[in-house]
Amino acid sequence: MEYYEQWAEELSLLASVIAKAPLEKTIKWGSEVFTFNGKNVISYGGFKNFFGLWFYNGVFLKDKYGVLIAASEGKTKSLRQWRFTSLAEVDEKKILEYIYEAIEVEKKGLKIKPEKFKVMAPPPLLAGALKADGYLQAAFSKLSPGKQKEYILYLEEPKQETTKVSRLEKIIPMIIQGVGLHDKYKK
Repeated sequence: MEYYEQWAEELSLLASVIAKAPLEKTIKWGSEVFTFNGKNVISYGGFKNFFGLWFYNGVFLKDKYGVLIAASEGKTKSLRQWRFTSLAEVDEKKILEYIYEAIEVEKKGLKIKPEKFKVMAPPPLLAGALKADGYLQAAFSKLSPGKQKEYILYLEEPKQETTKVSRLEKIIPMIIQGVGLHDKYKK
């Protein structure tokens, strides 16, 4: 972790609190993730301006202390973070309350249902590239609707045109190869 050293003492404390719960520690995405019956429950880490916990199905927690936030408003569906900026803010009793509630959420099998898939039209930059190159158009049309959507969203995200152009240049070879934007992260 890039900011691990900055928060070493704080992260060590969080790890010791999590260790008191009946969870299994595993490594996923290069970080410690704590699971219950194979389901992701909680993880922790350090960032530039804070360190924190995140509950994978935190949206279902009652949050009686009002500490949980969605990391990316509008994008984050289930995950909720509990951010700290000092060791003094870490309250073991409250954290364990949330962890045990999160375990109950997993026991109940609560999940957010995926949104209904909507076919999306390529943004103008991609549409122009597809129109100009029949081979690229054929490769794009062979991609699953989900992979097409990944590329479309990736190109719509930046505000600056230069970023959009550089992203398009990056993804053209991937589209031609028939791979999705996030395939390397999937099993």
